[in-house]
Amino acid sequence: MTIAGFPEDFVWGVSTSAFQIEGATSADGRSPSIWDTFTANRAEACDHYHRYPEDVRLMKELGMAAYRFSVSWTRVFPDDSGKVNQAGLDFYDRLVDELTGAGITPYATLYHWDLPQWAEDAGGWPARDTACRFADYAAAVHERLGDRVGTWFTLNEPWVAAFLGYGSGVHAPGRASAPDAFRAAHHMLLAHGLGVRALRDAGAAEVGAVLNISPVMTPAQVSDFGRTLSEEDAEAVARIDALVNRQFLEPMLRGAYPAELLEIAERHGGLGHVRDGDLDVIAQPLDLLGVNYYTPLVVQAQPSEPAGAAFPGSEGILFCTIPTAVTAMGWPIVPNCLALLLDRLSGEYPDLDLMITENGADFVDVVTGDGIHDVDRISFVEEHLRALRGAVEKGAKVRGYLVWTLLDNLEWADGYQRKFGLVHVDFATQKRRLKDSALWYRDVISRNGLTEARPRRPTLETVAARAGVSRATVSRVVNGESSVSSEVRATVMRAVREIGYVPNAAARSLVTRRTNAVALVLSVPRQGGDALTASVVQYVTSLLEGAGKQITLMLADTAESHRRIVAHVEGRLADGVVLLPPDRGDTLAERLSRTEVPVVLLGKPPIASMVPYVDVDNAGGAAAATDHLVSLGRRRIGMICGPMDLVTVQDRLAGHRTALRRAGLRPHLAAADDLTRAAGAAATHRLLGDRPSLDAVFAATDQLAIGALTAAREAGRRVPEDLAVVGFDDVDAASATTPALTTVRVPVADQSLALARLLLSRLEGRHTTSVVLPARLVVRESA
Repeated sequence: MTIAGFPEDFVWGVSTSAFQIEGATSADGRSPSIWDTFTANRAEACDHYHRYPEDVRLMKELGMAAYRFSVSWTRVFPDDSGKVNQAGLDFYDRLVDELTGAGITPYATLYHWDLPQWAEDAGGWPARDTACRFADYAAAVHERLGDRVGTWFTLNEPWVAAFLGYGSGVHAPGRASAPDAFRAAHHMLLAHGLGVRALRDAGAAEVGAVLNISPVMTPAQVSDFGRTLSEEDAEAVARIDALVNRQFLEPMLRGAYPAELLEIAERHGGLGHVRDGDLDVIAQPLDLLGVNYYTPLVVQAQPSEPAGAAFPGSEGILFCTIPTAVTAMGWPIVPNCLALLLDRLSGEYPDLDLMITENGADFVDVVTGDGIHDVDRISFVEEHLRALRGAVEKGAKVRGYLVWTLLDNLEWADGYQRKFGLVHVDFATQKRRLKDSALWYRDVISRNGLTEARPRRPTLETVAARAGVSRATVSRVVNGESSVSSEVRATVMRAVREIGYVPNAAARSLVTRRTNAVALVLSVPRQGGDALTASVVQYVTSLLEGAGKQITLMLADTAESHRRIVAHVEGRLADGVVLLPPDRGDTLAERLSRTEVPVVLLGKPPIASMVPYVDVDNAGGAAAATDHLVSLGRRRIGMICGPMDLVTVQDRLAGHRTALRRAGLRPHLAAADDLTRAAGAAATHRLLGDRPSLDAVFAATDQLAIGALTAAREAGRRVPEDLAVVGFDDVDAASATTPALTTVRVPVADQSLALARLLLSRLEGRHTTSVVLPARLVVRESA
């Protein structure tokens, strides 16, 4: 076996952040950060604060040489008095000792998005004084840890903190103001410069910063990096690159803002916050730049397109999807873009050392008795390491690679749904369990490289060995033959899911391409789902036709139509199927899955299936809505549940109950016979009759919530003074109610696009897993 090796001194490790893993949010004098306020009762996380010896032991067992962690500012300065909390620093003192004792080099990040709430109350990052406070904080941490920590990173991904936290408001602190976003970005850069000065004055050996850098390109450039662009597309690419990448790279490394960035910022609140001498402070010499890479940004000129909240100044630019494999978060997987951005950085800043400080992916993990077989994560990391090795061979000065992340953790606004870790965490027990990816990464580290030959994909023989049956039996199960007993079928299908086997028919479909057609099958319209159905037809058709597919629309509303659809697919008149199943289960999806033609579903099926699906995080969205009510001081919260045979309602109820349990509250439920406003009103009247002291209602859908608003008025209850009301879906009517309805927004267009990408991945013969997209809370007057 030959090895695709890395340089002898190449550094292997992992990265984490304080808020996402530590927990212990009030221990030893720690005060709230903006994320404690924003997420409301979610921050138990992985209890790393108490379990760090076990986590360090895991890293040592896996052979890691480096651990990048972040320090919680609120543990060090829990208030604005300027007095250091030594008890808070004691934890990091113990952690660093544990790391060095295990032979693991500590890399400290001073700011990973968790601004103290007291600093936000004083103006937050849009206020200049926050930068000065950061320099004091940097000096205090170095004074305690500087004798053992050699490498310091000032900030992590300031673009995210500024433009998602202050621009679009989807991250803490939840402000939605373009002027605040640009001011926050500048003051973070100023904090970086002041922090570098403070660290160097204190004797720090090595100082750097961590930026999320995304190559910006058009859809055509994804498959051809050298594609010549039109003048309009070239301008669109340059503008987004200035907003996301060069806004931070050029002040830090060249002492100047890009000209087009200044013009945009001038239009959004002016440049009065940029003072003489600031850029000289920002441009302190750096020893190391941390590069976080996950996915490219794909754009093209589109004159009618409005600017996105996270990208002020992006009017006339369309953010595009591309037909490629995606992670469970819907992020396109394009490993070669890592090599592209390293080539760019090496060319523009040839004397600067680089380190990959974050690279990883969220996938849906299945916990089994014999392990967690996360083949997608292994494939993701392996392909990116191959791209990285190619860049290093071409001369990129990359000294190491840190996977994101060690542990499944609290993924910011998405809660506990996302799974980025090499180590699985059972959040009920805090038990750690190594995934296959952790063991695979251990082997990469031990040989300092990859095997030249890629691992073979799972075969029928692999499945047979796992299931303990013959190859012929596996073949019969995969082909849907009825001669196999239900027990053996269940065993084989469990093995198929666990090892990620993809039937060869997908590859044969790619080779033969008999029809180049895709069947878009619309089942009985989903209750209240007209907008989603229309979106799927529009976006799926557009993206698949753009990929050269012909679309056949088929309606599945009768038993005869089901028979006709199955016969159509069995006759190989379609290369793949996109299926919008009904709210209540039928057998069409199961029957189609037996045809060996790739099928993808919209919506989580009632029972586990080998057919991948696209859905939203219904449980996480419901938990966020409930957490929001709890954060407002509501303690007597009722829930209106739609028909309980609906999978979405079951998941939303589960998320609601989880959030109540965290808050120490009990559920009060009322069932609705259907999803109409009348049913919501009737259920609300029952709730108020049973619980007159009720102070909030969470409804499983917006239509039920609108009915709750009507019932509240009829009962003489004022909304939100007496009764807060929250819905789910963000239908068009939600913003037009009186008062406007607080609700959970379901990303309709994103679901449609993810469906198309998922099917294209299957048609290419890639291993695919289901995609679960985040749902966002939209706060309006009703709560």
